[in-house]
Parts: sequence; structure tokens; C-alpha cells
Amino acid sequence: METKNIQPLEGFDWESFENEGYSNAEKAEAVKAYEQTLSKVGENDVVDGVVSNISDREVVVNIGYKSEGIISKNEFRYNPELKVGDTVEVYIESQEDKKGQLVLSHKKARAARSWERVNAALDNNEIVKGFVKCRTKGGMIVDVFGTEAFLPGSQIDVKPIRDYDTFVGKTMEFKIVKINQEFRNVVVSHKALIEAELEAQKKEIISRLEKGQILEGTVKNITGYGVFIDLGGVDGLIHITDLSWGRVSDPKEVVELDQKLNVVILDFDDEKKRIALGLKQLTPHPWDALDANLKVGDKVHGKVVVMADYGAFIEIAPGVEGLIHVSEMSWSAHLHSAQDFLKVGDEVEAVILTLDREDRKMSLGIKQLKDDPWENIETKYPVGSQHTAKVRNFTNFGVFVEIEEGVDGLIHISDLSWTKKIKHPSEFTQIGAPIEVQVLDIDKENRRLSLGHKQLEENPWNNFETIFTQDSVHHGKIIEVLDKGAVIQLEHGVEGFATPKHLVKEDGSQAQLGEELDFKVIEFNKDAKRIILSHSRIFEDVARAEAREAKKAAVAAKKATRKEKEAAPVIQNKAASTTLGDIDALAALKANMEAEQK
Repeated sequence: METKNIQPLEGFDWESFENEGYSNAEKAEAVKAYEQTLSKVGENDVVDGVVSNISDREVVVNIGYKSEGIISKNEFRYNPELKVGDTVEVYIESQEDKKGQLVLSHKKARAARSWERVNAALDNNEIVKGFVKCRTKGGMIVDVFGTEAFLPGSQIDVKPIRDYDTFVGKTMEFKIVKINQEFRNVVVSHKALIEAELEAQKKEIISRLEKGQILEGTVKNITGYGVFIDLGGVDGLIHITDLSWGRVSDPKEVVELDQKLNVVILDFDDEKKRIALGLKQLTPHPWDALDANLKVGDKVHGKVVVMADYGAFIEIAPGVEGLIHVSEMSWSAHLHSAQDFLKVGDEVEAVILTLDREDRKMSLGIKQLKDDPWENIETKYPVGSQHTAKVRNFTNFGVFVEIEEGVDGLIHISDLSWTKKIKHPSEFTQIGAPIEVQVLDIDKENRRLSLGHKQLEENPWNNFETIFTQDSVHHGKIIEVLDKGAVIQLEHGVEGFATPKHLVKEDGSQAQLGEELDFKVIEFNKDAKRIILSHSRIFEDVARAEAREAKKAAVAAKKATRKEKEAAPVIQNKAASTTLGDIDALAALKANMEAEQK
């Protein structure tokens, strides 16, 4: 191909062609005019921009500069409602990066202005948006204008929050309630906004409240004494006794949190701040549905729902209860507490004793299911019959025993033993021990038997009368020393008594506890079961006997002397004729007199 030599046109303005048809002067003028239309921005400035595009990862913002800036969408997570055309504040990090791109940051812009905006929001009572970043002790951390604020758990909602994690990552509206300028701490509340909205609803609801009105509510909180119901901004309380006609030990047995239910207004104060609600009142009273044929004497089945010392409450139908008094639980007179017989949860059968449908009261008994043991007491326990009883209690005067449930008797202390001197029944037996008894008397009206224990044995005092005769001597041991004397244990298990003067020994000393000595019976009383003894009387009586014998000898000697004197003259007259035999007779007489004196 042949190359042609083409010459340029003469007079062509190459400078103008290179400047797109403009001369250098004109181009400079145009650039100057264009730059005047652009925003004048500098690095580190905070300006407003308009969102021109939003993608999954980026937000494009136009600040009126020759290029648009791109910001990560994460910086707008606090505002999920961001859309094209919204005005946002941006921080100019760089007018051009390596690619000539405008570099912006929304996060830094918010941080730069956040403290001023937070304070302004508090001053103006402004509602702000915040992003819940995470949980912390006692509440949540919220991003408000780029400042981290604390949201207490109690300020999240008007009702208690059970799961804080459900709020993490959410954007919510808040009210700034407190700022600590020194430590730059901010506290926000979402509950305050809800309360403000509810306050208007509350006033409207309260104005329309009437006793007997039925409303729908939501279970807000459950306590041990009742259930709080949200009536739409107004709280009311269902007391535990108004949840059910039956006994309720825990409100959670009847309702659960967030449950919706109908309630009736029972009462409220003048300002309608305290509202009493009822749930059981929406259903008929169980007493009204009670079998009309039920009457006194009928047997019923029920469950023990409440225990008290004086009795047990039995629920024979939900909301229908009867009281079994402790005295109606057993024919026994030894009744201390109802807990000795029943406990909560026991299933029992009982007899209706009284029935008052108008006052909705019923008394029951369970002892009536057994025969009264006193109906045929004379036949079952006749006078003279012998039985084994159980020791129930002591008094100073005797022992209370129980032969069977409901049949009690008293053994007087004097009827415990024929021989032992008992000061208190505890010396003879113990509570709970078995004891053999004989029926002595029956008091059916007062439901009491007179019993004896010693009557089971023959009265040994009939034999003692022949053993412990007056002046008989017996060996005994001093087992007790009292102010008035001492008790002496004799053979055959019998005891005697000696006063102090009868306890003096031959050497003048006093007999002591535990000594074994001989005693003489100085008094025996079978009726009083009394034997009076004396130790000193033994040697005293010997001395008296010896004294009596000496006295007799003295009297005899005196008589002999008198006779001798009377015979003396005769002897003198016959002195000449006295023989050796006469002298021997006188000597023998003298010897006899001396022996008698000794």
C-alpha cells in the first residue's frame, strides 16, 4: 500500500483541539467555575451527606464533592431503616485515596458529635435510637450517637425480662434519663417510653373501671401471695384466696406467666391505684353444686388439705371443706394434737356431724366409724374383771391407764401395793409400761373406771397379823431415814416404822441408814396397814425384867428378915438348948436370901 504524504491544514489550532475545543484560558475559566459548584471540604471535617445508594455491604454518600464516598454498612447497623435520600453525617478522612476516591466515615462523625447530641437529647427530652450491642452485668450496652450507654435491666420493659439475649442486635428507641459529665456515663431507658404511652391508656381504663366488671388481662407476675394481672397498662392483683374455690398452696398451680385470662374486679381504692381482682368468682360456688341429698350421718371421702393443732380440714369436693375436730378423731381422752392422727395429703373417710349449707360449714368425724366402747362397758369390763392396761400419765394421787382406745381408768396410789409405801406413782411404774389391773368401779357418765393393781393378789396383811404380833421381835434393815423416824424393811416385803426415840441403841448412839438390827413390834394395825417398831424397847424391856426380878427378891428378903426377928426371942430363950443342926439351918436360909437378892 502506497503511503501518501498528508500535510496538516494550515492555520489549525492544535492547542484548542487538545483542550476539547477550549483554549487554555477558556479551560482554566471553566475549571474554575466547576470547582466553585463543588462543596469546599477539608480533611477531618464533619459534614452532612445524602445517601445515594445502598448495597449489601456498602452505603454510597454524596456530600456534593467531585466524587462520592463509600462507607461500610456496619457503621449504620444502629439504623436498619436507612434508605436512599436520607441525610447522614460523615467525617472526611481523606479527599482522595490511592484510587482518587473520597474516604468518609459515619462512625467517626457520630463520635465527634455524639456527646453534644447526647446532652442535647437529655435537655430536650428527645427520643433517640440506639443499637443494643451486648449484655453486661445488670443490663445492656447500647450505642447512642456513637456513645456507649447503659440500659439497666429494670428499664428495658414495664414487665420483668426473663431473657436479655433476645434484645441483643436490636435497634430500639430510648430516652436518656441520666448523664454523669465527670465520668461521661450515660443511662438510657426504654421503659420510660412505654410508661408514657401506657399512662394515657391507664387513665382511660381507670376512668371506666367498675366493681363486678369483667376484663381480659395477662399474667404479669406470680408471687407467693397472689398474681399480678396487666389489664392494658393498669395492674391488678388476684389474691391467692381468689384464684380458686379450693385451697391453693402455690399460685403457679393455677396460672402461668403471660397467660391471658378473664378476671372480675372485686374492689379498688378511691384513686383506683390498687385493684383487687378475682378469678374464682367467674365460676359458681362449689357449695351451690353440692349434692342436695347429702345429710348428717352420711359418709364422705376427702383429702386432708390443711392441718391445725385443733383439727384437720378435709376437702370432699373442690371448694367444699369440712373440719374434723381433734376430739372427733378418736374415742380416746388422750388427745393432744390433730397431727398425731392425720397429715396433709391423707385420704380419709368421715361421717357428717353438722351441715350448714347457708353458712357453708360442715363438721366431720372419723371416730364415729367405730363403735363407742362405753356403750357396753358393763358387759365388756365388769366390776371384778382383770385386764392389761397401758400407763398413760401420772398424778400425785394415782396412775391414769388406758385399757383400750377410749377406755381410761385411774389406779389410786393406795391401790398399787399392799405393802410398799409409795410417795409417787413413778416409783412403782413408768409411762408406756403395761400394768395388770382389776375393775373396782364403773363411772359410765364421766367415762372413767376405778381400777386397782394390788387387788390382783391376796391381802398379805391377813397373814401378817399372825406373824407380827405384839412384842414379837424381827430382824430388819433401815432403808430410809426421815425427820419423824425411819422406815424399816422387814421379812415378807413389809415395811415398819420407828420413831427416833425407838432407834436409840444400847450404847446410847442413834441407829443409822443401812443398819440391820432387831426390832420389837409395839403396834400392829391391819386396817391402817401400819407396823410400829422399836429397837430400844428390846434392851429396855430386859432391863425392866431384871429390875422387876430384883424388886421381887428384895421384897422376899425383907419378909424373911422380919420373920427372923420375930423368931429371935425364942431362940434366945432356948439358947442353951441350941444344937448344931439349928445353926446349919440358919446358914442355909441366909444363903438363899443372898441368892435372891443377886
